[in-house]
Amino acid sequence: TLGLPRRLDRVLLSAIELLGLRSGHAYLAAHLHHHRRFPHHDDVEGAAAHGTALQALLAGPLHQFRIWRWALTNAPRFRTLIVLEGITCLVLAIMTVAVAPFTCLPIIYVSLVVVGSWTFPLVTAYLPHDPAGHDELRQTRRFRGRVAAVAFGQHLYHLEHHLYPNVPHHNWPRLATVLDPYLDRAGVRAITFCAGPSGQAPRTS
Repeated sequence: TLGLPRRLDRVLLSAIELLGLRSGHAYLAAHLHHHRRFPHHDDVEGAAAHGTALQALLAGPLHQFRIWRWALTNAPRFRTLIVLEGITCLVLAIMTVAVAPFTCLPIIYVSLVVVGSWTFPLVTAYLPHDPAGHDELRQTRRFRGRVAAVAFGQHLYHLEHHLYPNVPHHNWPRLATVLDPYLDRAGVRAITFCAGPSGQAPRTS
């Protein structure tokens, strides 16, 4: 969505996700499928939205492997890149163990990114989605407020992202400002975690 040259976009996708020991192209394939298919049960990325919060937490340790396995089977055009990214992740993990006698910093980093990725099913699937919603406006939750902004790492605008997936991340707040009157008229509730001075939940844009 940033309009980068395709080759540079692919290189950055691999490099940035490899920092988290993930396959960028596996996630790309799964995320595009998520936008096409949610709330259907063949959506591997959004699967945790169909269960409980506890089930979403328990799904965390195997979530990356499920994404990888699904992408290898269902995204043949990315298969070579996904395999190469997987091999690179394995090499990075082996190198982390190999240098452990000399420095513990790499293994601390790897542990943090791996454990952090276990929150993905809860934070990116269960919390922002509602598979029971009867239309596209209600299948993804509308979060607002400063507390929600901190809790979701400024990722408040998942509904807006689903409605307009081609809008890049840095334009989401502006898109939300434009859509807010329409969403209010449609009766889409804004979920916040605290109330403002007037008793009404604060809004951030």
